[in-house]
Amino acid sequence: MQRVLKEKTEHKGPHERSQDILTSEGLIVNKRDYSGESTTDELELPLFDFGTITVATDNFCDENKLGQGGFGIVYKGLLVEGQEIAVKRLSKNSGQGVEEFKNEVRLIARLQHRNLVRLLGCCVEMEEKMLIYEYMENKSLDSILFNKEKRSLLGWRRRFNIICGIARGLLYLHQDSRFRIIHRDLKASNVLLDREMNPKISDFGMARIFGGDQTEANTMRVVGTYGYMAPEYAMDGIFSVKSDVFSFGVLVLEIVTGKKNRGFYHANQEHNLLGHAWRLWGVGKGLELVDPSVGDSYPPNEVMRCIQVGLLCVQERAEDRPTMSTVVLMLSSENALLPQPTHPGFCLGRHLVETDSSTSKQDESCTVNRVTVTMLDAR
Repeated sequence: MQRVLKEKTEHKGPHERSQDILTSEGLIVNKRDYSGESTTDELELPLFDFGTITVATDNFCDENKLGQGGFGIVYKGLLVEGQEIAVKRLSKNSGQGVEEFKNEVRLIARLQHRNLVRLLGCCVEMEEKMLIYEYMENKSLDSILFNKEKRSLLGWRRRFNIICGIARGLLYLHQDSRFRIIHRDLKASNVLLDREMNPKISDFGMARIFGGDQTEANTMRVVGTYGYMAPEYAMDGIFSVKSDVFSFGVLVLEIVTGKKNRGFYHANQEHNLLGHAWRLWGVGKGLELVDPSVGDSYPPNEVMRCIQVGLLCVQERAEDRPTMSTVVLMLSSENALLPQPTHPGFCLGRHLVETDSSTSKQDESCTVNRVTVTMLDAR
């Protein structure tokens, strides 16, 4: 198949060859799938040959390894013209990864925003499938935010700029891009930081396109990460822009506190980060949430506004959460009057224990696809 394809494309220009190979891999789609139009939607996506990437990564040596996930390994590379790149190489043993690869190419090749990682091209050759991205000097947000030695690099001003940048990127996906995109896996490890610590949302392998007036969808295959998944998605497979909003709210609280929602449990009470933030907010002690490594040089009102926005985004009921356009407005306006949040949806990876017996409560748990969600009534 590859030989036939090569013979058919060897006399064509680079763009034509790219289109042929992408079409053979099912990566050229018809616009009718999403917008009702019937013309072919070609991708203006450069195709890198395997030899170029091999040289750029020094034969995929371990020294150039940036990270590893379910998709495969990510390598740092250097093109002959001096441009640094990040190469996401699909593992040959990754069955689901092939669909995620195709999904990411279809989506991110059409998206252009300063707070989304830029896809430079792909490599589809023999059994190799790779995505080539712009290189992010400061890697992922989680590698700094949750690192005791590095988190001090993120002062409050940088943290606030990261929160606002992620919000703008999500707003673009939900409202301002060609299609309405639901990311479905927004988390600290999927936010990359460039040389100036500007955030860029990455990893669109799980993303979905909504067409027309569609506002939500249902899936039998729940994908995502513990601690970031909205209750309605984890329990019922319902996802929408509001499930992304929930993930963003978790991310905001993690950025403020420097703590992970998954695995964070308050001493002797075993609350996750959302429950801990909700308790402190309720008794007027929200500033106690601020990561000590930030120091004292932060505007209290701005910090409290971020905490309140985070809690508004993680409210249990999807309809109570704000849209990203409202979130961007709330973050950018010092004088905006923000609504009071209701109790969050507590998404945990293990059983949650309530020790406060002064208020009656009801514990409701449900497990779907190995995801356990526990919710408790507000107090």
